[in-house]
Amino acid sequence: MTPTARSTQLRGRPLLLAVVALALGGFGIGTTEFSIMGLLQEGAADLGVTNPDMGLLISAYALGVVVGAPAITAIGARAPRKTMVLWLMAFFTVANMTSMLAPNYEWMLFTRFLSGLPHGAYFGIAAILAGSLVPASMRGRAIAWVMLGLSVANVLGVPFVTWLGQQLGWRWMFAAVGLVGAVTWVSIKAFVPFSPAHAEASIRRELTALRSGQVWLAMLTGVIGFGGFFAVYSYISPTLTDVTGLPIQSVPLVLGLYGVGMVIGNIAGGRLADWSVRGSIYIATSAMVVFMTAFGLLSPYPVPALILVFILGGTGSILVPGLQALLMDSAPKAQSLAASLNHSALNVANALGAALGAVVIGLGLGYRAPAFLGAGLALLGLLLALASGWGARRRAAAAAVAAAQATPEQATSAPSGAGASVPS
Repeated sequence: MTPTARSTQLRGRPLLLAVVALALGGFGIGTTEFSIMGLLQEGAADLGVTNPDMGLLISAYALGVVVGAPAITAIGARAPRKTMVLWLMAFFTVANMTSMLAPNYEWMLFTRFLSGLPHGAYFGIAAILAGSLVPASMRGRAIAWVMLGLSVANVLGVPFVTWLGQQLGWRWMFAAVGLVGAVTWVSIKAFVPFSPAHAEASIRRELTALRSGQVWLAMLTGVIGFGGFFAVYSYISPTLTDVTGLPIQSVPLVLGLYGVGMVIGNIAGGRLADWSVRGSIYIATSAMVVFMTAFGLLSPYPVPALILVFILGGTGSILVPGLQALLMDSAPKAQSLAASLNHSALNVANALGAALGAVVIGLGLGYRAPAFLGAGLALLGLLLALASGWGARRRAAAAAVAAAQATPEQATSAPSGAGASVPS
């Protein structure tokens, strides 16, 4: 039995259709999560609030993810995985439609929180579903395929919905996302094979993931490191208009460029995770430090700024598949919760980055300040990842020494899970 519970493996067209159906949900989720950043000024004008106030809508969505991912995953532990993703996508669709009708800023905060609740649980369970459809050697790529929907959203969904919001009113973004959610539900129903819950699944079993120090270190790496990513991305629209000097009409196109970087980074991240889970994390966080610093320095200049927007999208996305795989490896008996916790971590990062970005902007440091803040957070994330890897190697070495010193009787009687190898 591999770390990801096996179901019927698919090939060819059935595999493509199943993966596309799951990725389509990621496309809808990514569109609603990131479009708000490109419509920050329009939303602020409609609701009568400031840009930093609009940043709190980003934080409200992220808080919904943080709360919903572990709670929904644990409660639904005994439900078949296909059933779970169908219910999650139905809730997601309805919640986004309520945002379109929110009468004021306070209600918008609440509906954005509701929209975030299914996010982490969906991605966690969908990643396990995708991983169960392919050989174990392709697990990293399967996870990346699901996450590719999130990246493609930044190429197609976010620019289109941003343009739609500028033309018809920013609230129309929520109607567009609701339509994507409905199409996703139908596609999953039709193309994703049934996948039963683990025979021993339970809330208690899933909660064992929280006992692992490696799980917590991986989550902290995501929270701190990706917090830097969101500190920059949350205020990308006013940065491009106020610092770089681009017209606001160009923002959807630049967001598309950012999304192309995310797609390429996501594909590269999946392959890097199949090569080395921890290595992919080290590479991604190191690159984020370098290029966020460069963006802070060069954002007043249009050509370097646009090149760095593309690169930042790529480096951030490289990190995600590796973190997802590391969390799943760190809790092999509670993979559903561990996988969903990745998205809790990333959305704590979302809330942290948006909030800290609002703080440095509010202090009068300008829209370049979040890039330098982000570089500092990414550096802390790299240090946490290195500390986690060092601790894992020490434990693996100690386990190897203990195994070498064990008598044949002790080795024979040792449980099969003892001395389990540390993820690469």
